[in-house]
Amino acid sequence: MPGRPDADDFPHAAGNPARGALRAAGCTRLTQLTALTAAEVLALHGVGPKAIRVLREALAAEGLSFAGE
Repeated sequence: MPGRPDADDFPHAAGNPARGALRAAGCTRLTQLTALTAAEVLALHGVGPKAIRVLREALAAEGLSFAGE
C-alpha cells in the first residue's frame, strides 16, 4: 500500500491493532523498532505477546533486533 499515509512495512501477522498502535506511536518502518525495547513496544495499547514474537522474528530475518537484545 505504498503512497497511503498510514502505510507501514510491519508483517501483517503482527495484527492490525499492533500495526495501528505502532503507527500511532510514529513508527512506520521495521528498522525504527531497533530504537525501542520489546517492553516499550509491548506497553503500547494493541500490542500483545504474539505481535512481539512476530516482530522479533521479522527483525531477526533482517539481522536486526529490539534495543538491548
